[in-house]
Amino acid sequence: METTGHAVVAEGLRKRYGGAEALAGFDLAVPEGTVCGLLGPNGAGKTTAVRVLTTLLRPDGGRAHVAGFDVVGQAAQARHRIGLVGQNAALDEVLSGRQNLVMFGRLYHLGPARARRRADELLERFGLAETGAKPVKQYSGGMRRRLDLAAGLIIAPPVLFLDEPTTGLDPRGRDEVWEAVASLVAAGTTVLLTTQYLEEADRLAAKICVMDAGRVIAEGSPDELKSRIGEDRVDIVLRAGDDLARAMALAARVTGGEPEGDPGARRVSVPVRDRVAALTDLVRALDDAGIAAEDITLRRPSLDEVFLRLTGHRAGQEAAA
Repeated sequence: METTGHAVVAEGLRKRYGGAEALAGFDLAVPEGTVCGLLGPNGAGKTTAVRVLTTLLRPDGGRAHVAGFDVVGQAAQARHRIGLVGQNAALDEVLSGRQNLVMFGRLYHLGPARARRRADELLERFGLAETGAKPVKQYSGGMRRRLDLAAGLIIAPPVLFLDEPTTGLDPRGRDEVWEAVASLVAAGTTVLLTTQYLEEADRLAAKICVMDAGRVIAEGSPDELKSRIGEDRVDIVLRAGDDLARAMALAARVTGGEPEGDPGARRVSVPVRDRVAALTDLVRALDDAGIAAEDITLRRPSLDEVFLRLTGHRAGQEAAA
């Protein structure tokens, strides 16, 4: 197994629960100092993959190395080089933010003085210095997740696993966590991020691996995955919803593509090959037909559309049995 330049490498990982195969030949390679987004619906195998890579679960087959160490044969060495932030914040509600971090430092066998210094460093790094003395029960969702991230970095691990870190957060809380993750990567940490939020993967990850049924079915940068479905789209928002059927027929005739209509949003979306020519022709055709448009947008496919094309269902939907 070649691990040079990679913080996480997996080859052919398999794991069964009873008669079901959660991992069915899972392969992964994450370059050092980058964010890799592991994208997939519930039941795709993301959390099982993280549990195997963090030595919490023994695989039934295949191999994996994290920070250069085998997760089965060298599990203790691997654990000293990884941090894990799960879906639920592992914090004491009664203790203050600083007391939580000091407690985690002591659990990692840091001396009392060193644990306090490390807690102060992390509170400052994650923008929590002013609230470090407050009980965690007074923290917002975004503050809790930032504190949870800080707890995962007590020993400054080179590899950090984030298992759906923004689940349940409001948009502001998600932005706070995203900024914190970006700062970690800028400092050299390698991050493996599992998520169902396509926007999250698009914003943070240099590489995305799409999982379905226990294996990676596609990988690449966000732009590479978007280009894989091979088409740009033109979105037309109509002034009058009554024009939807006529606009869809016109878009099909002008572009040769199969348009999609959204009556509630008065929107027509159609795939196009020659983006500039198609946009020009559509604007002219709408004007000639007397169909008024409030907005016309030329865009790349979204990751949601890519995922739907690759798997047959959206990222937020349960995987088929």
